[in-house]
Amino acid sequence: MSRTGRPTVVLVHGAFADASGFARVIPELIARGLDVMAPAVPNRGLLGDSAHIALIIRATDGPVVLVGHSYGGAVITVAGTEDNVRALVYLAGYALDERESIGDLQRGFPASDLAGVLVYTPGPIDGATTQGPDVTVEIDSFRSVFAADVDPRLAAVLAVSQRPLAAQALAEKAPTAAWKTKPSWGLVATADRAVNPEVQRYGYQRAGMNIVEAASSHLVMLAHPEIVIELIEEAVRATAY
Repeated sequence: MSRTGRPTVVLVHGAFADASGFARVIPELIARGLDVMAPAVPNRGLLGDSAHIALIIRATDGPVVLVGHSYGGAVITVAGTEDNVRALVYLAGYALDERESIGDLQRGFPASDLAGVLVYTPGPIDGATTQGPDVTVEIDSFRSVFAADVDPRLAAVLAVSQRPLAAQALAEKAPTAAWKTKPSWGLVATADRAVNPEVQRYGYQRAGMNIVEAASSHLVMLAHPEIVIELIEEAVRATAY
């Protein structure tokens, strides 16, 4: 069991980022008596990334509330089937269905501004000898697309410290969807220019989630942490037993 006797909150970051994106959320969750983990996601592919997070969940003592931002939403959709996961929380995220990829889900909606500012470069996928495209965001476009309401100095740091995503992550299909069996909450960032808010809303509604909306850029955890904290606490309260 966690030292607090309450679920451990596991925060899963998205593409082009690392766990520091939760820097304004983590201290507040800890101050409210919650145990928190924010592991690094390899960003090498949906199946491998989900397996990595699943191992961390499996090794966590006691129940888990699993939170995923953006691409991290796709990751928790698969990793969230672990037995000790009590609830899922999606932040501007992809709530995939079984046998659906991020590309499949997005295809039914107009492309966001992100599509026009992606940069593809050679990068390792399965090891140093195997090369495949890595994806990042144009540095000069990062703030306007991802972080319009984040402090400009912080946005500049995030732009030059991106962690690339292997392009194959956009095409790999989820073998399962944890929201089919786990209570779920979803936050729609209505001013998001990276993931179309309609993509977010559609996935959440299809899953029958508890949905809230915030007039926020994609990086809602940094722009409006209080909304994120309250949503996570709601999931914790609703699933505590």
